[in-house]
Amino acid sequence: MSVHDRGPNGGPTSSRPVGETTPLITLPEPGSHDLVYQRFSSRQKRFIVMMVSFCGIIPLFIGGSFIPSLPQISKDLDTTMTKASMVVSLSILGISIGALTASGYSTFYGRRPIYLFYFPLFIIGSFAVASSCTINQLIVWRFVQAFGTSPGVSVGAGVIGDIYKLEERGGAMGVFFACILLGPTIAPFVGGFAAHYSSWRALQASIAIAGLVIFMFIYAFLPETSHPGEKGVDKMEGSKTNSVRSGHRGWAEKVKDRLPILLNPLAPLWLLTSPNLLLVCFGNILITHTIYEVLLVPISVTLGEKFGIWNEAVVGACFLPSGLGNMIGAPIAGRLSDYFVVRYRTQRGGLWYPEDRLRATPYAFLLVPGSMFLSGFVTGTDYIENKTLGLSIYLFCLFVNGLGIDIVSSPSAAYFVDVMQKRSAESMAANSSTRQVIQAAMVAAIMPMVQTYGVLVTDVASGVLSSAGFVLMWATIRYGDRLRQWSNVEDLTDR
Repeated sequence: MSVHDRGPNGGPTSSRPVGETTPLITLPEPGSHDLVYQRFSSRQKRFIVMMVSFCGIIPLFIGGSFIPSLPQISKDLDTTMTKASMVVSLSILGISIGALTASGYSTFYGRRPIYLFYFPLFIIGSFAVASSCTINQLIVWRFVQAFGTSPGVSVGAGVIGDIYKLEERGGAMGVFFACILLGPTIAPFVGGFAAHYSSWRALQASIAIAGLVIFMFIYAFLPETSHPGEKGVDKMEGSKTNSVRSGHRGWAEKVKDRLPILLNPLAPLWLLTSPNLLLVCFGNILITHTIYEVLLVPISVTLGEKFGIWNEAVVGACFLPSGLGNMIGAPIAGRLSDYFVVRYRTQRGGLWYPEDRLRATPYAFLLVPGSMFLSGFVTGTDYIENKTLGLSIYLFCLFVNGLGIDIVSSPSAAYFVDVMQKRSAESMAANSSTRQVIQAAMVAAIMPMVQTYGVLVTDVASGVLSSAGFVLMWATIRYGDRLRQWSNVEDLTDR
């Protein structure tokens, strides 16, 4: 069990190096808290990570594959690009709502039932998207499809927290994010290729078939990973057993037992009333918006007007450097965050300060804002006349930005799981859904901003905002112990 390290007045003791913020808890001796993480062998853990990673790939892949197809979709359904782009925004909203609902029920019923319930919705939605005849039908079924994919990241991160202990969690989370980021890496190229050489409908039908195959693997092989006795339904059953033994169960309780359990889908958002989680969440929003909204959404227009590239397949291929940076950055950042956790805990004689996990994030400070300033200069000015050189620099900016973003995202995800172990999926859902809702609004606003103020102003403004995000991350590292003391959220549960 975790033991709070408190002084005589209820505040933290001051056993720390000079200038160091106060660590909150003392971890048990190594091995004494590890039994729950030894339920699965290393081989089983890797197989579980592989399965949940495939589930995590899907929402990011579908979202990325839609962007290069928007011109063909608007033409096929006889609508405008503005209305077609609403499909992207509303699908983000569907993922957000679904993630909040899925995470709450995964805490109550376990991880496996959630995957088995949501995946059929995704499969049905995908087939319906492929057969949509109007833009309104497409919007509705794309929402259903997105809702069905929503457990991918939040519940998947919860699974990682279930099976990996503190000292291994960052590396495992890095591998998880590296795998799921294959989605946005290959999606634009696949979507552009399908749009140019086949059709967006064929791609969506293929996605539905792939989802059916993954669902069969989950049904056959994915075990329940929730810690024994920690699910809400387990605690409820224990309460029922005690009531039966004491003879206090009346007819009302028996009727209630037969009714489905209804959970508030917005309840996980309450976790963000914890100041440290809120700062990390908004720090991530300000940093990660640079790639998904500012660089990638208008990329077809940017490349077309600046470099004369209009082929959807080629535009999609230009997304690859960003995804490559994601894939390289995620495992490096995960390992680095584990290193800082072990290093600083050893220096303090076993005292664990959760924000040590975030010490990897400042390494990306020059990468993210710097790539935005440089990309704005290349695509928003005429100083570089050589198109080959300009395109090369722009692709390099995409790679560097993708690398920097995951040096922030991967440790941040592990941090949410660290401090909210028993509600890890809910904390991840609160983080990701809040980010997605805000980014959905950014997606709707980015094209008008580019058209009104130009690429240079848009990219520079984005770089400044990302710098503010790093300030929030630094504040969490520096003052995390005080922030957690102000929180009303149950925090820092057993590792």
